[in-house]
Amino acid sequence: MDFSMQDIKYLPGVGPRKAELFAKELGIRSVEDLLRHYPYKYVDRSRFYYLHEITDNMPFVQVKGQILKFEKIGEGRNQRLSAIFTDGKGTIELVWFKGVKFVLEKYKTGIEYVIFGKPTAFNGRYNIVHPDIDLVSQLPPSEMMGWQPFYNTTDKMKSGFLNSKTIQKIIFPLLQNLKNGVPESLPAYILKRYALMNLTESLINVHFPKNAHALNKARQRLKFEELFYIQLSILRQTKWREQNFRGFVFGQIGHYFNTFFKDYLPFELTGAQKRVLREIRTDVGSGKQMNRLLQGDVGSGKTLVALMAMLMAVDNGFQAALMAPTEILANQHFETIKNLLGDLGVSVALLTGSTRPKFREELHKKLRSGQMNILIGTHALIEETVHFANLGFVVIDEQHRFGVEQRSKLWTKNEQPPHILVMTATPIPRTLAMTLYGDLSVSVIDELPPGRKPIQTYHYYENKRQSLNQFIAKQVNAGRQIYIVYPLIQESEKMDLQDLENGYNYICETFPGYKVCKVHGKLKAAEKDYQMQKFVSGEAQIMVATTVIEVGVNVPNASVMIIENAERFGLSQLHQLRGRVGRGAEQSFCILLTGFKLSTETRKRMEIMVRTNDGFEISEADLQLRGPGDLEGTQQSGLPFELKIANLAQDGKMLEIARRTAMEILDEDPKLEKTENYILTAQLRKLKTNTLNWGVIS
Repeated sequence: MDFSMQDIKYLPGVGPRKAELFAKELGIRSVEDLLRHYPYKYVDRSRFYYLHEITDNMPFVQVKGQILKFEKIGEGRNQRLSAIFTDGKGTIELVWFKGVKFVLEKYKTGIEYVIFGKPTAFNGRYNIVHPDIDLVSQLPPSEMMGWQPFYNTTDKMKSGFLNSKTIQKIIFPLLQNLKNGVPESLPAYILKRYALMNLTESLINVHFPKNAHALNKARQRLKFEELFYIQLSILRQTKWREQNFRGFVFGQIGHYFNTFFKDYLPFELTGAQKRVLREIRTDVGSGKQMNRLLQGDVGSGKTLVALMAMLMAVDNGFQAALMAPTEILANQHFETIKNLLGDLGVSVALLTGSTRPKFREELHKKLRSGQMNILIGTHALIEETVHFANLGFVVIDEQHRFGVEQRSKLWTKNEQPPHILVMTATPIPRTLAMTLYGDLSVSVIDELPPGRKPIQTYHYYENKRQSLNQFIAKQVNAGRQIYIVYPLIQESEKMDLQDLENGYNYICETFPGYKVCKVHGKLKAAEKDYQMQKFVSGEAQIMVATTVIEVGVNVPNASVMIIENAERFGLSQLHQLRGRVGRGAEQSFCILLTGFKLSTETRKRMEIMVRTNDGFEISEADLQLRGPGDLEGTQQSGLPFELKIANLAQDGKMLEIARRTAMEILDEDPKLEKTENYILTAQLRKLKTNTLNWGVIS
């Protein structure tokens, strides 16, 4: 049996109870899982200090000496334990707020200890709260006294006596016992080509590095391996799909497309829109199944491109479908497309969870008979009861909001998979696109339609509210409409809703002559639609809302977006909200309101928003500031896998090398049948059982 696949419960210091905690909390079940649980930071414990050397900016200190005396302070729950510790030259206070009984039983005065912890200045002298304490006679081996690793754990693990130090004590002897090494996971020719450290050495040095150079070499190897296998998996899937799936051939550009282009276009297409349509045209005429990602900022005209691509399908006797993540967005697409098509004679319908049974029945009938040309809807489209006569083209909007399985169900709506166009208004940094959408061809609309003026963005502090109110009055009197958005963040919903209510009342009192509507996620669907409609129709001049309006409301007359507590939003979200205005010919404005106390990172976010309207520049900055897993505002959202050591914000160059290497290997050996590539097939098989299928993300 492969040692690395052994169950961790048999390791010294683990046992069934801790093994269960490892599995539940971190998904760690085998020895390999444990070895691949990399430290998130290191502390150099090779150095001992004297107490008189301590300064304010030290992250930690390690000293040898004795405890002189203990003293209990306070009573009951407020009780704490204090100890005076000396190294023979000076003294420092050690403090415990919990575990008092345990500390008094375990540690004694007059015995040689090593103390390790973070020194804090209090009342003119230093103390260490909850220090690590080891007997000098029982110090860890010298290898463990170098760079000490720190591991991510959870509260449940800590309360089950499985903290970072325990993990360290479990992993250390495990690494000492890797006599025969861990089976290598990269072919020898790749190790040689990039002068990479072997796997055994990498694992030893990533947990207990000999020095900074060894740690760097170990991390480089493990990062490369992680990124390489993600790319190999994605690209292999793409090759397989190209070989196994033919695509419907749309051989002609016919009546509907040509008539729409000639007589129905609301404005002349931008150069970027024309380029994307040419790319789609080439794909759907090639005989290969199209899988294309269309990126473009809010308001760049993606829907128009999607409609014209769907008309290509209709002209060739196929049906088309557009799937949106919310009813509001599906409704908006339906209204937009219906208005654009006018009396062209293309049959379009809307299917959502709210569609009435009687209408649904009629719709299903037309869909099965082929009378229905284009179906727009939410995930209701992938219900088993929905049957198309001949689905040839599918558009998925804001696709990061759908799960992998939901999207892949659309493939099964025809015997031969339809062409897929995936759209997103969240510009995706290049490194993230290569990983999230590595199997898709990418198109970008990087021009705004004619007549659109760039939105002017300003950052105001709270004390500017009076002049902001004057600005609001001036805009409304000029016939414009205004959004005022409040954060609504799960953990503190009550407080946030209170903010929204207070804000709504304040606006109503400040502007008694204006109609104000209020929208948030807690409203019933009918009430939400009613309030939205008041704003869309122009009956209400001001909408006070939460981020439910981030995607889905198109009001060309709205020219001002005010974002309250803007410091509580991420860059991508601020950019999405800003995109709700600037949809008409009038000059639009975005006002970011914050308090005075801002972190350096928040200040950077505000500066970037004021400086640029470019969604791609903003997404790159967001990736740098917040990391890949948090781009949509929730940790790891969007990523169909977990990166254990690589970082898409910092390892872009390495990702490109890994992708290029994977491409070269697959060009030479598409099925990975060469002897030297057996290791790749085995590793992919192993990874497939542990992760989602990266390839099926269109």
